Amino acid sequence: MCNLTKLTDEQLVAAYADGDNLAFDTLLMRYRQRLFSYIFQMVRDRDLADDIFQETFIKAITTIRQGRYNDMGKFSAWLYRIARNLVVDTFRSEKAECAISTDDVDYNLLNRKDLAEDNIEDALVDIQIEQDLHRLVSLLPDEQRTVVDMRFYRDLSFKEIAEQTGVSINTALGRMRYAILNLRRMAKQKDVCLTR
Repeated sequence: MCNLTKLTDEQLVAAYADGDNLAFDTLLMRYRQRLFSYIFQMVRDRDLADDIFQETFIKAITTIRQGRYNDMGKFSAWLYRIARNLVVDTFRSEKAECAISTDDVDYNLLNRKDLAEDNIEDALVDIQIEQDLHRLVSLLPDEQRTVVDMRFYRDLSFKEIAEQTGVSINTALGRMRYAILNLRRMAKQKDVCLTR
């Protein structure tokens, strides 16, 4: 077995895409400190930076595993672009919570379906999706189910999850990665749609 640290980023990505999880761990170790610092410089909040860091690697993992990674560019630039986009999305969602002015528009900005309350059909679909998701989550291995519960239902950061479960942040991230992959696989196998 070759020393993974001597491989280029693109070789590690290819190895990970072929199922070598240690290759991705090597990429994670290679960029962990620099990427976290980059995110932290933008958000100036350690917990938020940690969450965006974790989400960046989840997106990277998902993209590579689904065979959608395009190696035309440089892996590090692609990783930083994901992080920057997540930071921008975070700031946009915070900004969207502010008041909206309709002074400069010719139409009623608030008369939009996406701002209206759900109708009965939408509410029933949402209930069905939530029930299906709970059923799929219950089928996950215990360690993965615990991380999903803590992250999505209890809104804990990966740092808090790691502390409460007595594992490293990398392990918590890995468990979430496998949980997401397993949920997608099970949803596909059982022909369950998890979006409205």
